[in-house]
Amino acid sequence: MTESRIKRLATTLMDATTDKDPLVQEQIYNALCYLGESEPEEILNSCDEYLRQHDKLAYPHRVIILKAMETVVSNNIALLDKSTAKVVIFLASNEMTKSKEVIRDWQQAASNVLVAVGQRFINKVMEEVLTKFQPGILPHYFVMQTFANLSVSNVFGMVPFLNSILGTMLPMLGMAKQDHMKSVFCYALQHFSESIQEYLANLDKAPDPTVRKDTFSNEIFSAYEVLFNSWLQHREAKLRLAVVEAMGPMSYLMPGEKLEEQLPKLIPGILALYKKHTEAFYISKSLCQILEASVNIGSRSLDVQLDSLLGTLHPQICAPADPSVPLTVKNHTEVLRCFTVLACSFPDRVLAFLLPKLESSNERTRVGTLLIMRQIINSAPSQMEIKKPFILSSMKLPLQDSNNKVKRAMVQVISAMAHHGYLEQPGGEAMMEFLVRQCALPLDAQPKKQPPDADDLTSDSVQSISVNTLFLLSTTVDRMNNVLWPYLLEFVTPIQFTNALTPLCKSLMYLAMKKQEEGENASLIRYDLNANLPSPYALTTRLLVVSSQPYIGDCRGMAALRLLNVLHYSVHPALDQLWSKQVPLLVEHIEENTESSLSQKEWEEKLLLFLQETLVAVSDNTWICHFATEMCRQLNSYNGFVLEKNFLYKCIGTTLGACTSKDLVQKQLQELLETARYHEEVEREGLASCFGICAINHLEETLAKLEDFVRSDVFKKSVGLFSIFKDRSDNEVEKIKSTLILCYGYVAVYAPKELVLSRIEADILKNIFQYFNTKDLTLKLCLIRSICMISQAIYNGVKCGDFVFSRKAELVAQMVEFIKAEPLEAMRTPVRQRAMITCTYLVILEPHLSDPDRTELIDTCLASVLALPPMEKDENGGDTLHKEMLYGDTISALKDLLKSLLQRNLTPHGLQDMFAHLGPWIKSNKEHERQRAVEVSAALLDFYLNKLNVSTVIPFYNLGVLIALFSPRCSDSLASVRQHAIDCVHCLLYIQLCYEGFARDYRDEMVEGLKALKKGLEEPDFTILFHTCNNIAMVIGKRVPPDQLMSLLLAMFEGLADPDKNCSRAATVMINSLLKERGGVLQEKVPDIMSIIHSKLEEVDEEHIRKAAQQTVYILASQHKSMVVSSLLGSALPFDSHTCAMWRSLATEPTLTSQILEQLLEKVNRDVPYKESKCFLLGSGSERIATPLPLAATCALYEIMSAPESGAAVLGLYPPLFVTLLLRVSCTVGVQLPKNLQSRERRSSSHGPAPRSLHPCSCAVETLKVMLARGGSEEVARAVGSAGGWDLMASPERHHDGIAVLAGAMARHAGPRLPLIVKNLIPTLSSVFDSQRITATAFFAELLNSNVVNDLILLETMMDNMTGRQKDACTLVRMLALRGLGNIASGSPDKVRKHGAKLLASMVNGMDDKDDPHNLVALEAMSSLSKLLDHLEERDIQSMLLHIAIRIRPFFDSEQPDLRQSSIVLFGNLTKFSEGNCEVFFEQILNGLVTLLLHLQDPKPEVVKACKFALRMCGPSMGCEGLCDMFLNHLREDRSLHYGEFMNNVCKHLMQSYPEMLNRLILTNLFYFKSNWADIRAAAPMFIGFLVLHVDEDSCQQVDLDPLISALNLLLKDPVPAVRVKVAETLGRLIRIL
Repeated sequence: MTESRIKRLATTLMDATTDKDPLVQEQIYNALCYLGESEPEEILNSCDEYLRQHDKLAYPHRVIILKAMETVVSNNIALLDKSTAKVVIFLASNEMTKSKEVIRDWQQAASNVLVAVGQRFINKVMEEVLTKFQPGILPHYFVMQTFANLSVSNVFGMVPFLNSILGTMLPMLGMAKQDHMKSVFCYALQHFSESIQEYLANLDKAPDPTVRKDTFSNEIFSAYEVLFNSWLQHREAKLRLAVVEAMGPMSYLMPGEKLEEQLPKLIPGILALYKKHTEAFYISKSLCQILEASVNIGSRSLDVQLDSLLGTLHPQICAPADPSVPLTVKNHTEVLRCFTVLACSFPDRVLAFLLPKLESSNERTRVGTLLIMRQIINSAPSQMEIKKPFILSSMKLPLQDSNNKVKRAMVQVISAMAHHGYLEQPGGEAMMEFLVRQCALPLDAQPKKQPPDADDLTSDSVQSISVNTLFLLSTTVDRMNNVLWPYLLEFVTPIQFTNALTPLCKSLMYLAMKKQEEGENASLIRYDLNANLPSPYALTTRLLVVSSQPYIGDCRGMAALRLLNVLHYSVHPALDQLWSKQVPLLVEHIEENTESSLSQKEWEEKLLLFLQETLVAVSDNTWICHFATEMCRQLNSYNGFVLEKNFLYKCIGTTLGACTSKDLVQKQLQELLETARYHEEVEREGLASCFGICAINHLEETLAKLEDFVRSDVFKKSVGLFSIFKDRSDNEVEKIKSTLILCYGYVAVYAPKELVLSRIEADILKNIFQYFNTKDLTLKLCLIRSICMISQAIYNGVKCGDFVFSRKAELVAQMVEFIKAEPLEAMRTPVRQRAMITCTYLVILEPHLSDPDRTELIDTCLASVLALPPMEKDENGGDTLHKEMLYGDTISALKDLLKSLLQRNLTPHGLQDMFAHLGPWIKSNKEHERQRAVEVSAALLDFYLNKLNVSTVIPFYNLGVLIALFSPRCSDSLASVRQHAIDCVHCLLYIQLCYEGFARDYRDEMVEGLKALKKGLEEPDFTILFHTCNNIAMVIGKRVPPDQLMSLLLAMFEGLADPDKNCSRAATVMINSLLKERGGVLQEKVPDIMSIIHSKLEEVDEEHIRKAAQQTVYILASQHKSMVVSSLLGSALPFDSHTCAMWRSLATEPTLTSQILEQLLEKVNRDVPYKESKCFLLGSGSERIATPLPLAATCALYEIMSAPESGAAVLGLYPPLFVTLLLRVSCTVGVQLPKNLQSRERRSSSHGPAPRSLHPCSCAVETLKVMLARGGSEEVARAVGSAGGWDLMASPERHHDGIAVLAGAMARHAGPRLPLIVKNLIPTLSSVFDSQRITATAFFAELLNSNVVNDLILLETMMDNMTGRQKDACTLVRMLALRGLGNIASGSPDKVRKHGAKLLASMVNGMDDKDDPHNLVALEAMSSLSKLLDHLEERDIQSMLLHIAIRIRPFFDSEQPDLRQSSIVLFGNLTKFSEGNCEVFFEQILNGLVTLLLHLQDPKPEVVKACKFALRMCGPSMGCEGLCDMFLNHLREDRSLHYGEFMNNVCKHLMQSYPEMLNRLILTNLFYFKSNWADIRAAAPMFIGFLVLHVDEDSCQQVDLDPLISALNLLLKDPVPAVRVKVAETLGRLIRIL
């Protein structure tokens, strides 16, 4: 019986192999394998029987069964008995050969079964398969393939058969006519040969150690003859490749003399194939094997073949390998192996062939040859040893190759040479120089013209591979140390190797440290042995100069400094201590910064200080003189490196400064003046800074040398001391003059102040003044800079004593002339900027400027900068950026100059005088002039405030005039003017506070508020601008002293004529605001002003007029409120913006507002909310049309309450306003506008911005919203909004949900308001309008959810009202009433027990509601009961427990997800009360358990959550601790569930605790095989599978297997693949209970 069931299971699975889904097929295969693990022999026999009986089963389905058989055999090979093995062998053999045609998948699967069995039963397999392998009859394709695979998988078992197989096979070769048969014979011969080689290689482990190669040689040779002579010539490419693949391994086994005899034909034959096949890997692999075999027998024939071999193989390497095609890479490897074999045997001839190829014009030939050379150098070292000089001499041409690919290959060759000792030979240095040159390739250089290959290399990649190679040779190849050190030092100083400095320094540092470790510190650099090495001075200069740009060239500076540190002993023995300490600090500074964060000036100062300390430490004048001379010698090397050259000049200045030899100093300064490249600006700067630094210690010599230079013939064009200059042009002479003047400036700055002050007028200015009359821009700029430097030097020197600069006024006048000479139509040069900076320093010096000079200077500078035309957008981005920077610097210079002038007269009068000059520019009608003037003003006022130091309280008499100058500019058409203007007002008010006696750091809250207003000035929107101006005016009004108010107002009125219309408007706003703030002035004239503005409202829609109108309406309303209200209500709907503004103005004063609100409420309630109107459209019912008066009153309420000032009045009328508007919302849901208003609303929305919606419901909701906000319940409105409550309220279907959101928010945030609201609402429960009853019930139901009703003693009243609604005609009201009663559980839980029976009865009645077609009431009853359960008396529930459990059970599988969820949650809650009737309720749990577990796969997440809860609640009642723990741990809400793993563990516990339940659980699951949800249909068979997996043998009997297998069989035809997969899995598991 058991056997038949296992067979039945297997048969069911095998029947299902026809399933088309690949996942199902995979699972069937897995299930068969699973069955096979338990009963391998039974399953193999079943498969055998099934395949034999189902002869017509299509082969794709047979393949699944055969694959399962192969797996079962492989995994259980040790357990199989002979009889089963024979059955399997016989079946597989038949399956494999049943079809004469080749059907690859099927026959391959059968062959694999035979190979698997052959691991242990090789003799049985061979016995069977050999029957299909008869002499003289061509065997089946897969018979040969099986032999081949067996020979690989079981070498020792198979080789003994090979002799006889070969004997039978050889005659068949001639019979094979079809290509696929020939291919399989080749495949077999290849694997046989490989198998024999492996056998012979492991004879010590082999069963028969007497086997020899010659056992097989003759047969292999006979086969070879057929393959080579016949099949290799075939036109079919695949066959030729199969032949070639076989011939490689066969060549090892052929008799030596036969192989030797065949080579003259074999090698050309193989080589010829390269032309026929694009895929060369198999040919190359085979060729390599043949060559190895030939060498092994000591062949003499290879010699003759060598030329053709080399000629054919060489192009294979020259064709580049494509990394994306793995076989091309493998082919390269095999071809290189061929070259290794040949080079070991014929080194001379191979080199003679290869080396001339390096001269080829073809780039690929050169690259390929170098690749082969690298291979030979690495793989044939002993043969190449004596060829080293020859090989090195042959590399001269490749070293000069400009092609990047050749270069890269050359670098790889050099790397190989280094490892094998080539570079120690003569000629090795040339190789190293080549490598360094590649390291020095420019990173951004494009490769030179090359063929447009896809794989073109850039010089970047050549450079990077060279850098890596150099570093590796320095650090990992010990034999290279003496080759590289100190030779690499020769490359440090030549400028052409600059790009290679980083790798060079790193390598040299490593090598030097290694030498030091070996104890060679003192003799690190042996100049006696190496004449070409750079001197210590040259090395130090070079490394120091490149360190000035530390991040260029892969952090060249860091590498240079580190090398310098290592070489300190060789530079000078005295430097050990200093450099060991200082160099690491310099390196650390580079590491801590980045290229962008490093201050170049600070870095250069650090390096110059380091140089200074070095010179002090050496303190050897001869050494320093040599050092200075070397620095000057290197200057010209840096002509292309301007920054480095500039720094070198500074180093020269520093070194000359330390030099005690005056003659040498003068000689070198003379030389510098003669050789400088004056046309380069950076060079002029460098030379001047050199003179300046030198003057620190040699002022006399420096000035003397410059004096000689001035007097020389340089500028006279005749021969003399500086005759070197005689051929220079006028232009260049101007550049030389410029340099001279700069030198004087730098000397003044650097030289000791106590020495230089006395020389300024006598020696320095005397020589500068003669050049002022020039038009040359460079000279002009240098003059200005030099004067600036001299001024700074005097200013800094004055601290040492008094100094009156007698020529100051003269110099200022000269600067003014320079500024006047600049064109006003554009700014092209920095002359203005530099001249103003110079004046800034000059005006500080004594004596004072006269008033006319001061006025001239200010007016000239203002006109020169402010009047410039605005910058035009230029297409040339870089040029625009330069102009913007120049303009910005010039404005900054102007500000600094004016501040410098103001500093000398820091009084209100000085300020007034400054703004007398600036005033016309501030009021200019040109935007750009205003913008610049106000920006400058803001900077001046800020400066004035910061510098102000008030010792006595004095009046700031001109405050009003100045504030009136700037405050209207806060609405200028330019945003930047607005921003600066408010800054000016801010400063002025603080200056006033300082003059009133407040400390300068005092912060006034009102004035600080101006900063917050700046944001509003960014907007171009007039409304925001004028609102901000109004706020600014309020601050001004509060802070301007009374005596300044009139002057301020008068000046403001003048501002109305401002050319900028915005500013004139701002003046009106500010005047109004000031008057309002300060009171009284226009009190009696208010009515007149109002009537004027009111008449203009329709004509001019301006903000300041509208504000005036609002004030007017308020005054009128305070006198004639009824008339105002009536006339405004009579305005056409929708209200226009003017009317709305008027309504809002009525909210100003609480008493007035309250009276108006009461009038409007009375008008809302007086009329019915809507009228029914019959529709004439076919099939339509009536529609509701809003009545006009309540609608208009609602709109008016909105406008008034939207004004913040209405708050007090709204608070006083909170309950009636809330209830009226709540019911207004209720009555307008779904109500339409009257037709005349619909068309008017459409018209008004098409003109201008759309007004607020007039739709009755939207209008009511918005009004209620604004009423809550204004009544102090913003939190309520916000909470309702964020929960989407307002939208819900307006929806006919969800209105009650919106009301619930509102009620909840009221309970949370407005509790004290509720008693009066509830009192006003109760009568509505009996309203004739359904909508009002629904609204009131929904509101009360949600209030009961909060404890606030209990606190306010409203609970009893509201509960009675809810119970009374249970008989309401409206289903929704009944449902909401139940919801309210259920909410008592969360709102007032302590009151539930008291009313328990009453509440429980209501819920049970709700579940039994007959007039409830959609189960809405029942659903609410279940949800509410779940909430109440925790708080009810147990005795109340006990009596109803079973009734409720049975009543809700059908809902578990309801189509409605919310019914499933509520019933399951309620069931979970009921388990708490199961103790009294434990057994009865345990039965209910068992009834529901399968359902709950399966619904964990429910498509709805909320149902899954409910199931998790219910199972956690059921756990403790199930009497199984393990199950209970699992439910509690794995079914937490926040935890994701791995369902399969979970069910596996659940079933394990179920079967341990309740084995007797197996059949019942299986039967319940069977019911779900027909579920509508695929996930549950899949879960049910999986549940059964896990139950079966864990049941013990004793309990198996209770299962009726036949119906179960039938049901699974039926489900195996389910349309969803996932279900079928689970069924197949379970079928496999049934083996457990058979």
